[in-house]
Amino acid sequence: MHSPVHSPSRHAAQQRADEIRSFRAELRRLEADGVLALDAAQRHAVNAHHEQLLAGFAGVFDIDRDTRAKQLSLGMRVASFLGALALATSVFLLFYQFWGYFAETAQVAILIGSPLLSLGLTVWIQGRDASGYFTKLAALVAFACFVLNISMLGQIWNIAPTDRALLPWAALAFLLAYTCDLRLLLAVGICCVIAWVSARVGAWGGIYWLHAGERPENFFPVAALLLALPRFIPHARFSGFESIYRVFGLLCIFIPMLVLGHWGQGSHLDLDPDLIEGGYQLAGFVGSALVIWLGARRNWTEMVNTGIVFFIIFLYTKFFDWWWQVMPKYLFFLVLGLAAILILLVLKRLRGALRPHAEGEGA
Repeated sequence: MHSPVHSPSRHAAQQRADEIRSFRAELRRLEADGVLALDAAQRHAVNAHHEQLLAGFAGVFDIDRDTRAKQLSLGMRVASFLGALALATSVFLLFYQFWGYFAETAQVAILIGSPLLSLGLTVWIQGRDASGYFTKLAALVAFACFVLNISMLGQIWNIAPTDRALLPWAALAFLLAYTCDLRLLLAVGICCVIAWVSARVGAWGGIYWLHAGERPENFFPVAALLLALPRFIPHARFSGFESIYRVFGLLCIFIPMLVLGHWGQGSHLDLDPDLIEGGYQLAGFVGSALVIWLGARRNWTEMVNTGIVFFIIFLYTKFFDWWWQVMPKYLFFLVLGLAAILILLVLKRLRGALRPHAEGEGA
């Protein structure tokens, strides 16, 4: 009998366990329909192999072996997320509540010691927490302590606020995300990178870094960076990381397009605002349609969903501009409903057209 092959991550192990559960359910249906029947030896070999795999996964990764455990895990993930936010908020409020009672030397010692202690606690918990829920709690607290460290040390020594503080915050968030396999901290690190790159691009254009958001085109360079990173950094061990990069990259493209499609004055382009707005509206339609097509071909569900959401937003906002003031309201919403039906029909045809391609890849 073969030894179990352990998956490189908890998410991959859980996916394999889900596939085993689905296989068993389908096998029971096939046997009930008289399509397939395993003899006793085959059934025993398959069950023994699956049980060995599940036992190995459960011992290393604390996976959900059945539906009831999976339902409980969902509640645990929600509780872990809310608890992490609550503890991080508590740290912030605790510092600001009692900060004035400490001398400057004690303040510096606390600011330096708290992130180090919380980071050490995170590493210690990670080695003993196969589920990852308590690691997430400790990691977010460590990040909150580090943010306080940078911001409050700047206040103590009267250092002017700068966008450079976003770089160490992003570095720690990425370190915790990749070390502890935490998608929440990855999203936090990406947000820090988005803010820093847009601030730098704005500063190079003569805009104070806090006002970089007034030029939505400043987010386009970081969008290209986020979309390119998954192609150059392997993420086989980190389930869902590539999807997060792609979703944030698309958000940094489509949200500025949506804003500039109705506020041409915010563009760097020295053109007529109406022309800018029309150009970005057209780019939004074309770009979201291309994202839907590419995501469907590459089997990137998050790209398909993001493209559909923004295509509908672009379409409905255009309908609002055209017809809200001139149409009776019942007719306006009738048009929206008919547009939704049309979108469903187009997506159905796209799905049918891509099915042979998917079957060919599966073969």
